Amino acid sequence: MAAIKQVLTIAGSDSGGGAGIQADIKTFQELGVFGTSAITAVTAQNTCGVHGVYPMPAGAVKAQIDAIGADFAIAAVKTGMLFDAEIIAETAAGIRKH
Repeated sequence: MAAIKQVLTIAGSDSGGGAGIQADIKTFQELGVFGTSAITAVTAQNTCGVHGVYPMPAGAVKAQIDAIGADFAIAAVKTGMLFDAEIIAETAAGIRKH
């Protein structure tokens, strides 16, 4: 049997579980791939709405991507909420690097 493909989502975290990395990881599982993640922001949200958005420092996003890239053979990347230009730049650099 072939090894399970490893994929990466770079996105925000949804405390309500209906979007963001939580939804991505659930989808990856259903598709039979192993999901990893780099969190760009944490939200306070539920089914009624978004009550707050708290971005991660760009350096923390870079560190997450580098940690994943150093240990996993990532076959695909899915992005979601990248929040700002600095996080977008770190994401693009990390994808190119790994």
